[in-house]
Amino acid sequence: MIKVLIVDDIPETRDHLSRLLGLEREIDVAGTASSGEEAIQLAMDMRPDVIVMDINMPGMDGIAASEIISQRLPNSPVIMMSVHGEAEHLKRAMLAGAREFLVKPFSSDEFATSIKRVFEREIVRREQMQATRDAAVPATTKGQGQGDVEDHQVIAVFSPKGGVGKTTLATNLALALKRETNQSVALLDANLQFGDVGVLLNLNPKNKSMLDAVEGGEPDRDILQSVIIDHSTGIRVLLAPPSPEGADMVTPAYLRKMVDMLRENHDWVVVDVPSGLNDHSLGVLDAADQILVVAALEITTIKNVRLFLEVADQLDYERSKIRLVINRSDAAQGIRIGDVEASIRRPIDGSIVSDGRLSVLAVNRGVPFVVSHPESPLSRDVIALARTLAGDGSTTSKTDKTAKRGLFARR
Repeated sequence: MIKVLIVDDIPETRDHLSRLLGLEREIDVAGTASSGEEAIQLAMDMRPDVIVMDINMPGMDGIAASEIISQRLPNSPVIMMSVHGEAEHLKRAMLAGAREFLVKPFSSDEFATSIKRVFEREIVRREQMQATRDAAVPATTKGQGQGDVEDHQVIAVFSPKGGVGKTTLATNLALALKRETNQSVALLDANLQFGDVGVLLNLNPKNKSMLDAVEGGEPDRDILQSVIIDHSTGIRVLLAPPSPEGADMVTPAYLRKMVDMLRENHDWVVVDVPSGLNDHSLGVLDAADQILVVAALEITTIKNVRLFLEVADQLDYERSKIRLVINRSDAAQGIRIGDVEASIRRPIDGSIVSDGRLSVLAVNRGVPFVVSHPESPLSRDVIALARTLAGDGSTTSKTDKTAKRGLFARR
């Protein structure tokens, strides 16, 4: 049975839509809601297979509700409906995460067919994602002789909101890990459309990128090794495609495979993960041993972090896998770290001070501040973060990750 939630502020419409599906053996109207707020609560409780949402409702409309539901329940696709069929309404619905758009009035056949089609697509999407995850596990981690690779660490640097300094932190963290461990470190720019790692490291935009590894199809180890750049600092860098259209060539399966192949040959793999949740970013987050969630003392960022943590729970990520780091922690924004902890209901694991002048100078020169100003407070915080990660990675086995203390653990 396809479990459906119907959301419309007019009772007669809810009843009519329920009756349209009354003779469908494969569809069960498991609940109805009269507002966007009620829809979110019911969806969280019911976990419906498909949600049918009216676009225009008083209070929280269907667009706002769909955006929240798409973030919190990515496996519950939304069908948006409206009496207006203009392109603008369709565009707004799709941007909010809706999978299909129905114009009222519609027949029972159109309604049922749309629900079944969206449900079938969702099943295929889940199967493809699972197949990608299974296929991407390298052979060296599946049998004997896996000991060395098991010790290698993938660190995903992620933020659910842009503009918090995620790429700057990822780049400097990779350099700090190299400095503190003297082990092999790879830095992967997974911002496929607008990657900036190359700019921060003053690399020639004509350098090879991951696009060169996938142009002929699925990447293999030899090709990947040939497109990784050996940076003067000793780290190795895999750049994002040089132009936005190149991102279409890098499928989620290809990106995940590149992460796993980098793990085989490097002690540390730092991945700059794009903001937002999609098949690409979820594949990287699944592969990661640790996820550094970067936040700022700003209300919309904190809200998005809270939503991401809810999604992480639904994805069954261990709490020890996620480390929360506040960037620009000393900025006077009227919000304290204690306020953030109360909002997200878990402690902050670490913090990085603010130094906008040094950060901008480092970006403009193409020399990361960990290299140019290693004794600055900003660099010291990033180096301390690297030391903590290195300590966790070297002293904690895969089997007792849940026992790890947070970064800069409080006593």
